[in-house]
Amino acid sequence: MNIEKIKQIEKFAKDKWERERLSAFDHSKMGKKLYVMDMFSYPSGAKLHLGHWFNFGLVDSYARFKKMQGFNVFQPMGFDAFGLPAENYAIKTGTHPYDSTMKNIEVMRGQLKEMGGMFDWSNEVVTCDPEYYKWTQWVFCELYKRGLAYKKAAPANWCPSCQTVLAREQVKQGKCERCGSDVHIKNMNQWFLKITDYAEELLTGLDGLDWPEKTKAMQRNWIGKSEGSSVIFKNDVVGDLEIFTTRPDTVFGVTYIVMAPEHELVNKLVTAEHAEEVEAYVRNTERMTEIERQSTSHEKTGVFTGSYAENPVTGKKVQIWISDYVLESYGTGIVMAVPAHDDRDYEFATKYGLEIVPVIDAFEPDNHCAYTGEGKMINSAFLDGMSVEEAKSAIVDYLSINGVGGKKVTYRLRDWLISRQRYWGAPIPIIYCDDCGEVLVPDEQLPVLLPYDVDFKPDGESPLARCESFVKTVCPCCGKEARREVDTMDTFMCSSWYMLRYPDARNDKQAFDPDFINQMLPVDKYVGGAEHSCMHLIYARFVTKVLRDAGYLKFDEPFTSLVHQGTILGPDGQKMSKSKGNTVSPDEYIDKFGSDVFRTYLMFGFNYTEGGPWSESGIASIQKYYDRVDRIFEKYLRIEKLEDICEDEEIKLLIAVNSTIDKITNGLDTFQFNTTIARMMELFSNIRSYLDTGRNSKILIDVMENVTKLMAPEAPHLAEYYWESLGHTCSIFKEKWPEVDEKIGMYANINIPVQINSKNITVLNVKKDISEEEIQKMAMDYVNAKLNGCEIKKVIFVPNRIINFVVK
Repeated sequence: MNIEKIKQIEKFAKDKWERERLSAFDHSKMGKKLYVMDMFSYPSGAKLHLGHWFNFGLVDSYARFKKMQGFNVFQPMGFDAFGLPAENYAIKTGTHPYDSTMKNIEVMRGQLKEMGGMFDWSNEVVTCDPEYYKWTQWVFCELYKRGLAYKKAAPANWCPSCQTVLAREQVKQGKCERCGSDVHIKNMNQWFLKITDYAEELLTGLDGLDWPEKTKAMQRNWIGKSEGSSVIFKNDVVGDLEIFTTRPDTVFGVTYIVMAPEHELVNKLVTAEHAEEVEAYVRNTERMTEIERQSTSHEKTGVFTGSYAENPVTGKKVQIWISDYVLESYGTGIVMAVPAHDDRDYEFATKYGLEIVPVIDAFEPDNHCAYTGEGKMINSAFLDGMSVEEAKSAIVDYLSINGVGGKKVTYRLRDWLISRQRYWGAPIPIIYCDDCGEVLVPDEQLPVLLPYDVDFKPDGESPLARCESFVKTVCPCCGKEARREVDTMDTFMCSSWYMLRYPDARNDKQAFDPDFINQMLPVDKYVGGAEHSCMHLIYARFVTKVLRDAGYLKFDEPFTSLVHQGTILGPDGQKMSKSKGNTVSPDEYIDKFGSDVFRTYLMFGFNYTEGGPWSESGIASIQKYYDRVDRIFEKYLRIEKLEDICEDEEIKLLIAVNSTIDKITNGLDTFQFNTTIARMMELFSNIRSYLDTGRNSKILIDVMENVTKLMAPEAPHLAEYYWESLGHTCSIFKEKWPEVDEKIGMYANINIPVQINSKNITVLNVKKDISEEEIQKMAMDYVNAKLNGCEIKKVIFVPNRIINFVVK
């Protein structure tokens, strides 16, 4: 089949789907709705690359399959258009982010349509469209109204290349996830969302989700629940210093405490004679990454602040140090040091000559290391003689009764930092008034439009601050002159709620109609990269729960079932990425082989959830496969008369079709696309062999119709074309998916082991439900050859399972 014919077939199929509105969602059939959703693409490059095709194309095959199973499929598409990738592309190409982004979207939209995807374009969302980000700002306002959005000065991850703050999740191995530059710590006023208020629910909610276990484990680890105790030390200057520890049993062994250098109390605690040294240490720590600070191989260093704190159980004063191995993001940013029973504390204390007090009897000073195991308590007053676990319980009770601590749970999860000092993002809807203070932009004044004429090149400050016409405004409360917030929102704000907008994308009165959305969601099948496990996926869960508590939603989780596609690596062996310039364009393959051949190759050549290295070597073989398929249809259609016969050859073919229906149905349902293509190849081989015999039974009518339906998800254009050639006028995707015929299964052969005294001597391939008399007769030649003078005493027959001859 030449490419000209393939292109004609593709046009024929697409025109048919458009006429029949195949992608349209039927609002009258909500009972069978199936919301299938891909993670949308960043239009930050000129075109979609092969990895996008691997995701979108194969999920489309799944959606088509489910539609044929009778589901009312809603499969939307959109573009995650704000953010650093799109802005950096605009800077690189010397264009405005809006212009380059919209141009890229136009190209990508065309590619997706060329793919033949069953996407509902009437519900497209583009996050940089004011009609979309108006409602992103509304989501922020809802969070703000519920006390979940706040601004504070805090150490932030700063990328010197991207010239913006990064959320903790966007820092990988101490480097910017986007550009690879070393990340530094910088103190800045930032906007945060209080995701920590939902930490426990985000943790427990994972249990009921049909998600990959690895993804749920990653989120559990990211949330990082720790159960322990708070211990309150006292300082004469700042008062209470609360510490979180998972080892309250060792509190009698505390000989110093250590604060994170960036802790807000450091400046208040440092004494004059230590100020210069502390300041230098803090500056040095700011240049270090979190990974470097937590490394076990990193030499432990620190500086004494000059201040002391009182141990609440001993009354002794202990020194307050700062050290880069303590992070403000863990616990309270202050740790109690028990060098006798913590390796890190022991190393630190040994280096600086600090006291080491053992409180567990198994400690041996001659070992020159900390003891971290079990034992009996010593040097611990009323805890002496107790086991570690007994001591933990007793000391927590003591701390609680005396008001100096008690049982506490902490989480590794930090509040979500959403401020960005970049241009291309949704403006934060906040106004600053000298009289009224911080004021939320009223809903009726949304959207706060992102101005076009802005010098958007980054210089470390928010570009919007240079746009006077944007900054100057009036206070919505008092009407006096005021200033707008100049930071923009993290692009993950846009994607934290887009699943709610898709079904109601043309609603200009509200972000979504709650009554309708509560019928449409949760999303039934969500597909996208595992790299979003601790970013987008956790943010979307958080926003869903907030909007539920605000009364808009009646469900707890946005995505019921989640599938991660694997990664197709680029020619250089690295992950395909526009920023790395190692992408492979699918267009050249589609131009040469056609959309269906390329789709099928991706289905067949890779395990969907694992991916693998890219190679084009197998595409030509898929083309030859479809050439054979085309010849099979041509040969069948040339048969002038079909006969009313059904003998062994026909039964054999029907069994093959029946078996293939079962295997392909299961394969598509579980995203095992590579196995479904293999089964289809086998079935077409069986059909070709049958046709080569010259037989022309009427069973071919059902066989050819069923095989056309089975190939529809893998090759939608070709299947549509063949379906019409079989005499049908409506789209094949409005037909019912084939089901296994149990009656045909009766004709299928099975393998039954033949045993003597429970030991296998052979296996017989027989028809299903064979009688005991028949199989015993078939088995006797094998049994007689093994009797060696023995006599058959008993025959045990389990239908369709086994026949066992008991002999003596």
